[in-house]
Amino acid sequence: MSSQQGPPIIIIRKKVAHAGHHGGAWKVAYADFVTAMMALFIVLWLLNSSVQVRKAISSYFQDPSGTGKESGSASAGTGETVSVGQDDMEKLKEKLEEAVKKKPEFEKLKDYVQLSVTGEGLRVELLESEKGIFFKSGSPNPSEIGEELIGKLADQLVKLPNQLLIEGHTDAKPFGKGKDYTNWELSVDRANAARRIIEAHGARPGQIVQVRGFAAQSLRKPNDPEDASNRRISVIVRYQNAVTPDDPEKAAEAAKSEGKSSENGAPQQKGKAAEGKATEKTAGKAAEKAAH
Repeated sequence: MSSQQGPPIIIIRKKVAHAGHHGGAWKVAYADFVTAMMALFIVLWLLNSSVQVRKAISSYFQDPSGTGKESGSASAGTGETVSVGQDDMEKLKEKLEEAVKKKPEFEKLKDYVQLSVTGEGLRVELLESEKGIFFKSGSPNPSEIGEELIGKLADQLVKLPNQLLIEGHTDAKPFGKGKDYTNWELSVDRANAARRIIEAHGARPGQIVQVRGFAAQSLRKPNDPEDASNRRISVIVRYQNAVTPDDPEKAAEAAKSEGKSSENGAPQQKGKAAEGKATEKTAGKAAEKAAH
């Protein structure tokens, strides 16, 4: 028997040619373009920035590890720092006043918040009323509005590289808790309460260099020693090159040159840095003991 073969089966396979791979060259070009634009905007921002900001940025690149001795900018390379000097205290004063005015509840307290530029620095004083505003009457504990206002001021002050001093003052009314707790202890405790609030809002270690308690030895109104405004908390933003407290000779020279010394030892005009200096000889030791 002979086998029969059918027609051959032909299979046609078509090869589909894929488009060539585009590669990632465009990504590199786009990344370079974005980087160039970012650098352009940084340069434009720097050109419109203040000289102090430019110096701070420059000092960072000279000392990126942050080992500079000047706090706030690590500017060991330039020997300079972004600080609030004597010429800038008025600007800082205006900035703090604006910060207080932003909250409506602080607007009614504007007469009890006094800011003045003195020989020691910018002095911020919170004055009490008869009923007590920032501290409860006869208490070292701040009121709710007092704690909030001190915190609001602290938010601005802790950003500065300048050192801070805190003072507590009372009026001449005898404190009624007995001999173991007097106006000395009260003034120091109130100053320490303000210190704790400022530290809680980010004050760096060592920024607060002194906590002073004057009791009624540095009255704001010497002619009215029992006036409520004599009870106050003062925060002083010191000049960057201020005389250190442990250098009495320079401190005496500075006081003499500023004309703030007193022949009869009486306190000077209100808001002046000489208030603390004029009474420091008679009250310094007692305040120091109370602070410790």
